[in-house]
Amino acid sequence: MITLLSAPSNLGLRPPEPRSVPGAAKAPEALREAGLHARFAALGATDSGVVLAGRYVDDDATRPPGLVRNEAATIDHSLRLAARIGAALDRGDAPVVLGGDCAILLGAGLAVSRRGGVGLVHVDGHTDFRHPGNSDECASVAGEALAAAVGQHWPAIADIEGRRPYFAPERTAHIGHRSDDEEQEEVRALLGRVTPASDVVTLGAARVAADAAAVAGPDYWLQVDVDVLDPEVMPAVDSPDAGGIRAHELTTLLQELAPHAVGISITVFDPDLDPDGRYARLLVDILTAGLPDLGSRVRRDDGGVPG
Repeated sequence: MITLLSAPSNLGLRPPEPRSVPGAAKAPEALREAGLHARFAALGATDSGVVLAGRYVDDDATRPPGLVRNEAATIDHSLRLAARIGAALDRGDAPVVLGGDCAILLGAGLAVSRRGGVGLVHVDGHTDFRHPGNSDECASVAGEALAAAVGQHWPAIADIEGRRPYFAPERTAHIGHRSDDEEQEEVRALLGRVTPASDVVTLGAARVAADAAAVAGPDYWLQVDVDVLDPEVMPAVDSPDAGGIRAHELTTLLQELAPHAVGISITVFDPDLDPDGRYARLLVDILTAGLPDLGSRVRRDDGGVPG
């Protein structure tokens, strides 16, 4: 059974301007207002509540070297989110985790690694692979989440509970970066499969999804950052970049990937950039059409736990 879980964290994002707060934490309630919970309830989904994050602080002026923004709060939220995701998995449910920023991938990674681990399909307009080995500007986990999830970051965020990596690199497939992504060659050398947004357009979403699932499968976590969509389709994100995919292509990716996904996290939609709610309604349409079969083909042990 699908269960909705809100994780309204913006801890991993840079402030849109000094001493301001990003709007992504408002996404779960904006999606509820746009009808997401009602439409999923009609599909039989349950509501698993909310895991609140700690206070966002613009600590650029005071943060010591070697720490990411809001580090202690990010780790705390990841641990509490992992416990809630894990409880859903233990019930045999498939969680739809509504972010928030994509630092919530750490909580999902912890939850599945505690249960033996699964693969990862990472759908994102960026590779999110900045880390201390390739940058002197590490600060925002939202731009570094994939690197941390596969063990390529400072231990404080990449090795929580000694579980580095949360997802094995060889069982990780990325889809959706743009042709000018700075880390794409490094990512190609490390991960099991890396597919740019342009290939989704030219090869077709169904083929790209099948190739990604072949690397990550038979069971995997699905992370979707909505900036994989072209800004003409979805401008209400933190870092919009031209060259993304269309709404029908993301819907097809979800339809193809969802059955073998133990759960999914949806991130970086920013309601502050969607004053009339039109993009929230579009996202609700995509998710409702793309996820009804979430977890339907996941292998489970006798207790219902994926694995």
